[in-house]
Amino acid sequence: MGRKNFRGGRKGGGNNRGPRGGGGGGGGDDRAPSWRSYPDAAKQHEKLERYYNTILSLDDDERKLFWEALKKELPNSFRFCGSKGHALAVKRLLEERYVPEITKIERFDGEPVEPPKAVAWYPDQLAYSMNTPKHVIRKFPPFAAFQKFLVSETSVGNISRQEIVSMIPPLLMDVKPGHKVLDMCAAPGSKSAQLVEMIHMGEESRIQQVLQSFGENKAEPSGDDAADLAADPSDDGRATGLLVANDAEYKRCHMLTHQLKRLSSPNILVTNHDATLFPSIKVKRDPKDPEKNHYLKFDRILADVPCSGDGTMRKNMNLWKDWQPGNALGLHITQIRILVRALQLLKVGGRIVYSTCSMNPVENEAVIVSAIERCGGPDKVDIIDCSDRLPGLQRKPGMHQWQIMDKGGRIWNSWEEVQQHMATQDDGAIPGKVAQTMFPRPDDSDCSGLPLDRCMRVYAHQQDTGGFFITVLEKKAEIKAKPEAQPQQKTDKATNGANKEVAEEVAAKLEVEEEKAADGEPTDVIPTNGVKRTREEGDADGEQDTKKAKTEAVADKVDEVMSEAAPAAETEAIVTEPTSEVATPSENTAVPAQQKKPLKPGRNSDGSYEEPFKYLAEDHDVLSNIRQFYKVSDRFPKDRYMVRNAAGEPAKAIYYTSALIRDILVENEGRGIKFVHAGVKMFMKQDAPSADICRWRIQSEGMHMIEGYVGSDRVIRLTNKETFHKLLREMFPRFSDNDWVKLNEIGEQARDIGMGCCVLRVEPDGTDPDFKERIVLPLWKSYMSLNLMLPKEDRSAMLLRVFNDTTPVINQSLKESAKKEAEAEAKDQDAVTEGKEGEDGEPAASETKEEEPVAA
Repeated sequence: MGRKNFRGGRKGGGNNRGPRGGGGGGGGDDRAPSWRSYPDAAKQHEKLERYYNTILSLDDDERKLFWEALKKELPNSFRFCGSKGHALAVKRLLEERYVPEITKIERFDGEPVEPPKAVAWYPDQLAYSMNTPKHVIRKFPPFAAFQKFLVSETSVGNISRQEIVSMIPPLLMDVKPGHKVLDMCAAPGSKSAQLVEMIHMGEESRIQQVLQSFGENKAEPSGDDAADLAADPSDDGRATGLLVANDAEYKRCHMLTHQLKRLSSPNILVTNHDATLFPSIKVKRDPKDPEKNHYLKFDRILADVPCSGDGTMRKNMNLWKDWQPGNALGLHITQIRILVRALQLLKVGGRIVYSTCSMNPVENEAVIVSAIERCGGPDKVDIIDCSDRLPGLQRKPGMHQWQIMDKGGRIWNSWEEVQQHMATQDDGAIPGKVAQTMFPRPDDSDCSGLPLDRCMRVYAHQQDTGGFFITVLEKKAEIKAKPEAQPQQKTDKATNGANKEVAEEVAAKLEVEEEKAADGEPTDVIPTNGVKRTREEGDADGEQDTKKAKTEAVADKVDEVMSEAAPAAETEAIVTEPTSEVATPSENTAVPAQQKKPLKPGRNSDGSYEEPFKYLAEDHDVLSNIRQFYKVSDRFPKDRYMVRNAAGEPAKAIYYTSALIRDILVENEGRGIKFVHAGVKMFMKQDAPSADICRWRIQSEGMHMIEGYVGSDRVIRLTNKETFHKLLREMFPRFSDNDWVKLNEIGEQARDIGMGCCVLRVEPDGTDPDFKERIVLPLWKSYMSLNLMLPKEDRSAMLLRVFNDTTPVINQSLKESAKKEAEAEAKDQDAVTEGKEGEDGEPAASETKEEEPVAA
């Protein structure tokens, strides 16, 4: 994402997950360590152990290892983020500065201490795992420097603390630059971040090569790999791909936004929709066929669906007492619906990765079979063999045969066995939430021979991880999903009989609307979980749907029927997040519905919750002033600037997006698609002492995109390591006319450049092996000071990474202000003591505080 060296400047890092994991909180020095302040929960569960001992084909020795691993604490794990070049640089820092020191620590509290080790199967070994417990890293003094490094780099987005198995699904998606990618259940965003990195792979090198070809940039190409313009050639090397990161819960969408903002990508959209009925996204019409509406089809889709989460028992110990077979049974239908909708949204030839952190086949192989069956069978959808991907990753093949445990704990071998049981009961009721789609298919079924061994199962004992299930699907032809089979339920003539006719009518209506959505046609209403979802789609001229009243009436009737006949899965299980410090909680787990407390913000007139996205005209006065001040090249796009307010006028921030996101936001305005986030802050409004100074400074998030197109008279080049150190260590250093020489090679440039924001290009001269990375940052020139426009936390992170400097950042303006205030207070006290006051009782003139330049 261009900013290979300093990406984002956002606080909070990779976790944002509420309670810290790892055992116990707080505690003073006068008591036992907090991780031993309460007894361990009992790690036994009769039903759980009986079920998995029945269905998993493990010999006695391996079965023992399996259960022993599940009862151990999960290792710490993390990966290096951003462009490949920068990730490798931060990784070298770990290996050369911190691992040797940790290696010297032999034991702690009688236990051996191991340094972090690279995960052998992760590309370029950019993921690490560490068995040393979290409480040791946090509290044992020899780990203090390493802990500070982890916290610092996580806070600025260079490290993502993510569970090892959660890193697998994105790696199997085969995402290329230029791909349109959908992450259907994305929060909190660690997998989405991996996907964004793939979309931007090689972008920095491509852009620098293009700039060189036009004579705009004299810097040597550097970055991820050798520049390959053919990888994404259509926008002067800029990434043209797209990631739509979606989540069904509004509150989690903001967690997702916080995570992804740190990547500073203009190619990200965050949406808030139920994944089972994700809306069709309208795109620009084809000039060759201007009468026909066109809807976005994705090259790659990740369906990391809500699941019961029993593969996460090593980090969520409560699962040992809370595990119930009904949790998985209740999610089965929802998981099928998500996967079917994903297949509808996929291009022919595109790929879906379906994944869960559950070991239960009812959520895994049974879902794969059911979704393929609904979408036309193996002629339409293929299971891809990924056995040659990620060499070194130990895995087990998917199951062809399995049993189902019902809500009461009874194990069933087949649907026929269930039917025989039902025939012996007076009420004919299906036992404990069991459904036909949960079982392997009989031999005469079109889907009985699916190559389910190509599915991938990862167990805790194989490489000391959590449990995970991953399957890669390829869409071979266009599909038309079959109607969802209605589950057989106990019939109560007094209730269900009266609603049968209406229910059938509504079911037919829903099927028609689903087919319309699948084919990209306008739909009247899409209900989900008892909530009305109206989608008003304009015709070719943008007119509104004239059937609104009828739609609302149908929606009310749908809600009424669905509230009576909705499957238990939709009412008894909702998505929440595990609480773990190290592992990113993308593996959604089920919790009781009464625990759900959704955020309920007010809606806008179009049904969305967010401020609208409004694009600025190319000739807007503010944009013209910005281009003139920074001498921005005409080759930099002028039509991708956006603001977030209904007036459509720049107020505080101006955002930049890719061309595709601009088209999507414009084409879908007023269609009820709930966009939560898009764009990168490119310019921020800044107070300036003169009208001649542009009041819009370049924001650090957007600097990597525009810096190569800024005119040379607004650029300062820095080559000396100590000069850079000085700028980082001190905020607002003040200079008199003769003091600029203290800034070494940039002194004259800094003195002579006009006031306002400028570009600082840190281009090491190669004399220091520890100072190699090219860095680009915003710099503010005032009358007698120069300041990097970075938050204090980001300065500290860079000081630690580049200079191993942990001393506090000096804020010169605050020091001077505090000194003046102290002097004024002393004079005021003297005045009171001696009966001296300013004229008319006002404070003496010396008390007046001088205005200091402020950094946003």
